[in-house]
Amino acid sequence: MERREKKYFVRREILDELRLEEVAQKGSWSSKPSFSERVKDSLRCSLSKVKLIILSWIPVLGWLPRYSIRENALGDLVSGCSVGIMHLPQGMAYALLASLRPVYGLYTSLFPVLVYFIFGTSRHISIGTFAVISIMIGGVTEKLAPDSNYMVNGTNGTGDLDIDARDAYRVKVACSLTLLAGIFQMVLGVVRFGFVVTYLSEPLVRGYTTGSACHVCVSQLKYIFGVKPSRFTGPFSLIYTLVDICRLLPQTKVPELVVSLVALTVLIVVKEINACYRHKLPLPLPIELVVIIVATIITHFCGLPSKYYIDVVGEIPSGIKAPRAPESSLFSQVVGDAFAVAIVGYAINISLGKTFGLKHGYKVDSNQELVALGLSNTVGSFFQCYSVTSSLSRSLVQESTGGKTQVAGVISSIIVLITVLKIGALFEDLPKAVLSTIVFVNLKGMFKQFMDVSVLWKTNKVDLLVWLVTFVSTILFNLDMGLAISIGFSMLTVIFRTQLPRYSILGNIPGTDVYLDTETYREAKEIPGIKIFRSSTTIYYTNADMYLEALQEKSGIEIGKLLIAKKKCEAKQKRKQEKEKKKAKKEAKNQKNASPKSYMSNRSVSLKESEMSNGKISAGTKGEGAGNSIALGQTQTAVNSFGKGQANWAYQPDTSMSDTDSDAGCHGDDSCIPQLSQEGDEDNGKTRESRIHSIVLDVSSSSFVDTVTVKTLKNIFSDFGEVDLDIYLAGCQACVVDQLETAGFFSDSIPKSKLFVTVHDAVLHVLAKTGPVDFVINISCNTRM
Repeated sequence: MERREKKYFVRREILDELRLEEVAQKGSWSSKPSFSERVKDSLRCSLSKVKLIILSWIPVLGWLPRYSIRENALGDLVSGCSVGIMHLPQGMAYALLASLRPVYGLYTSLFPVLVYFIFGTSRHISIGTFAVISIMIGGVTEKLAPDSNYMVNGTNGTGDLDIDARDAYRVKVACSLTLLAGIFQMVLGVVRFGFVVTYLSEPLVRGYTTGSACHVCVSQLKYIFGVKPSRFTGPFSLIYTLVDICRLLPQTKVPELVVSLVALTVLIVVKEINACYRHKLPLPLPIELVVIIVATIITHFCGLPSKYYIDVVGEIPSGIKAPRAPESSLFSQVVGDAFAVAIVGYAINISLGKTFGLKHGYKVDSNQELVALGLSNTVGSFFQCYSVTSSLSRSLVQESTGGKTQVAGVISSIIVLITVLKIGALFEDLPKAVLSTIVFVNLKGMFKQFMDVSVLWKTNKVDLLVWLVTFVSTILFNLDMGLAISIGFSMLTVIFRTQLPRYSILGNIPGTDVYLDTETYREAKEIPGIKIFRSSTTIYYTNADMYLEALQEKSGIEIGKLLIAKKKCEAKQKRKQEKEKKKAKKEAKNQKNASPKSYMSNRSVSLKESEMSNGKISAGTKGEGAGNSIALGQTQTAVNSFGKGQANWAYQPDTSMSDTDSDAGCHGDDSCIPQLSQEGDEDNGKTRESRIHSIVLDVSSSSFVDTVTVKTLKNIFSDFGEVDLDIYLAGCQACVVDQLETAGFFSDSIPKSKLFVTVHDAVLHVLAKTGPVDFVINISCNTRM
């Protein structure tokens, strides 16, 4: 099927900035209230305004009264039960990652969920324990409360570990860190600082979570093999831990390894079945809960802990403890880790929340999400919970099983509450190796992120570099330092992208008003005598110098050499004039002292020399004029107006001028300006020369200007004007024009008539100013405005 060409025709006048302001009636027509009016409005109090504020801070009051039982109740009930069942094994398993007892994972799956139900804005995410956050908490708890600090001497002289004292202090550390992280999140949310997550790009977050998954795996190997490696901290601790585990492999406890392999096999097989038949199954089979129940029963009735010394969960207290304020004295030791946990937790939460919001057509408020997550952590820290965020696996289950609102989260909390109050003690004989296998299987989604490498290799090499640097730094330098390094590197990539933009010389597509890069588009032809230059990014202080250098390099106009050549020419002209004055004075003195006859003879000779000199000068002037007239000629058609190949701009300044040089080229002030020329092939194969007289700077990509940019543009106008080159700006956005006015850019030497709406307007203006040239733009420029 042939493509039908669509055409449009434009009839309007050439618009510079002054004419644009007149035609478009530029002014302050915005209905936006002034600052004083906004302050007055914020101080006014009305019932509707109070209601709006309350609903914005407590979103549940907005949607819960309109909750439809017929449409949502069944889906939320099924979804809540499914997610609640998942909370039980994941809560206990992830508590081990935080180096806490499993019951604290159940607490974390209870209280923060209820708080998010009140203050959250996402309807589908499941708040609670998460592997990455748990391992970050575990790194802090083990650092501040290592086993070596709680070794006591037994009666037989051997060292025993005071587990109760160690675990109690670790809970204090985790709660203090959680409270501080929650405060950070709330403060950022109140000051409307939700945009901070935009600095954590998707490749950075995915690379970081993949590296964190490796930390999680290594931390669980000791439970699977039943070994006790030494604890390492600082850079390369993951490598040292992995090497130590490999060294201890001969000491593997075979019973625990068998339990791990059996549980791992069952979990993988059933989860794959759930994935293959997810559209046919009404609910996914809760294999994690089934494995926990079966493993606990077998371990208890077969006496595996006493026979084979299998490590089990141990005592799980029933009931809920009274709230207790975290230890504020620990804040100074965990402040850095708390901020890292706050940022990472929020980044995961908002990215997942906005994904579901876009899918189901509702808005997730990034600032309110900060407040909701901060309150969940703050309130939870008083009930011995550690930091929470949304879980991808549970959120997918909550959405896929029909969950419509956060009522599903309340139902899941009820299931966890029943477990904590009544049946938690039944899991005391659960092997820790089984919980470790649950952690391993749930990391499948994170390990799939290794596929990002091949995708990013094909799409964006810079994003791939961010992913790899984030992953490697997280592996080598741990989670906190790895996050700092990855954020710093990500910022550097942004700086390098603005400092290394693409600079282009634009040419016209014959018969259109389109101007494209001549190095990319073969049909883009440069206009003789006009140089059109464009940068692909905003011009500001980091790249202003490079902008000027690229302009000179791309155009072939080295302004420094041209100015030096002009100064030399002017100096020579001045010396020549001084010589002529001295010669005239000497002749006048000789004529005064000479006799009348000698005077007449000398006068005759002088007249002849003068006539010869005048004839020579006239001939030189005529020749010069003929040479300059080559720059302008008869018009051609648009298609054949350019020669073949890339245009080459050059100049030939005479840098070896001396007093004995020829006087050609320095007969007047204008001739002291070095001539810029463009050489190209004509249709007949001959060469011609046309003088460069205008440069158009396309600044349409700039979204702002700073003082360095203003100074750079002023210097360009001044320096290029010194060598008789006209500079024009094109494509300035309205905000950029306002900033230029505020900075005092426009003056008598740089009027607004030098600024045009488009590149095409500037080109048409230059062509109209210079007269007919060997180029025709086949597009109407008449107007009825």
